[in-house]
Amino acid sequence: QVQLVESGGGSVQAGGSLRLSCAASGYTGSYYSMAWFRQAPGKEREGVGCKYFGDGSTYLADSVKGRFTFSQDSAKNTLHLQMNSLKPEDSAMYYCATVSGYALNSVCGRIAAPEYRHWGQGTQVTVSS
Repeated sequence: QVQLVESGGGSVQAGGSLRLSCAASGYTGSYYSMAWFRQAPGKEREGVGCKYFGDGSTYLADSVKGRFTFSQDSAKNTLHLQMNSLKPEDSAMYYCATVSGYALNSVCGRIAAPEYRHWGQGTQVTVSS
């Protein structure tokens, strides 16, 4: 049974940084894609970034390129999303999600919520101006 647990959200001022973490359990092997999404009140869920563990490829939405990066703790099956130079428009509930399978590069690149099967409970990020 796959479980995802997010952590690391909080409140920061514009220009600050936060690191979100998503710990996955229940996976054997590395053929799965893990993505981060965010959703602000009244807005649609938006893909932020993705990593396909099958080959290590990563993708980031244009809105966060140059500010957000990935790192991982393989021993703990944890993917971190380092968020720098945060802006008020980054404020949202952030979710991690996974889907397993082979050759998921295209899925990862699309960062589309309907393609993901397992979801965490979310962690809130608030950036004040």
